[in-house]
Amino acid sequence: METRELQYFVAVAEELHFGRAARRLGIAQPPLSRTISQLEHRLGVALLERTSRRVSLTAAGAVLLEEGRVVLGALAAAERRARQAATASPTLVLATKTATSDELLTKLLDAYAAEPGAVPVELLLCETQPQRHLHAGRADVALLHQPWDSAEGLDIEILRTEGQVALLPSTHPLAGRPHVRMAEVAFLPDLPQPRWPGPAGAYPEGRGPEMHNQTQLLQLIALGRTSVVMPDSIRAHLREGIAAVPVLDAPPVTSIIAWPPHSRSRALADLVRVAAAL
Repeated sequence: METRELQYFVAVAEELHFGRAARRLGIAQPPLSRTISQLEHRLGVALLERTSRRVSLTAAGAVLLEEGRVVLGALAAAERRARQAATASPTLVLATKTATSDELLTKLLDAYAAEPGAVPVELLLCETQPQRHLHAGRADVALLHQPWDSAEGLDIEILRTEGQVALLPSTHPLAGRPHVRMAEVAFLPDLPQPRWPGPAGAYPEGRGPEMHNQTQLLQLIALGRTSVVMPDSIRAHLREGIAAVPVLDAPPVTSIIAWPPHSRSRALADLVRVAAAL
């Protein structure tokens, strides 16, 4: 199996759409379809179920997706670490979302820096899906938030669990309430839900504004253009004009630290140990 074939399959399996996968890979759709068919023929199994309406994974395809992510991540990580080994000072790359609690991140980095033999930690900030940087080998470790971020194919350690709050314009009638429920804030007609891009960069259909980053999101909430339910730790980032109202029945958010199972880095092991101790 060629690396290129595996890259193509993982893109299709994650997008479940040949057109989006082709755009993500920067190639035309026909050669992508041919490559997947050739891969299925070589393996002697069907990896995808295709209809005129949808693409889905077979049992064999689900296994290859999980294993393929590990293989591609290991290859990318090997390339990056080989270059890093030629330098005088090794580093760890930590992927995290811009909305991650400053308190949690600061405590983790400060505690690890105090460890004997600690190496520099570079932050790789992203708006969504930091786990993709792990699978792609661009990061050694990531802070994820479940249920939104998938930890499939990764080793994890749970750090903490917190409730959620509804972020509303401070002038909204619900902003003065001591608490609300999901049914009250999930579909506010005057505050349509924000839309974030998918892995291929496409936005889902809807009335809400298209989001690019957290700064834009908070500004639009303050202006009365949208609302959102987020972890309670977002309070530390709030600006004037935004109210945070606890949502009683919102699912709890669990912060975890995640890393590839094939990693053998002593520095990574030390960072995970420090994170778990916090």
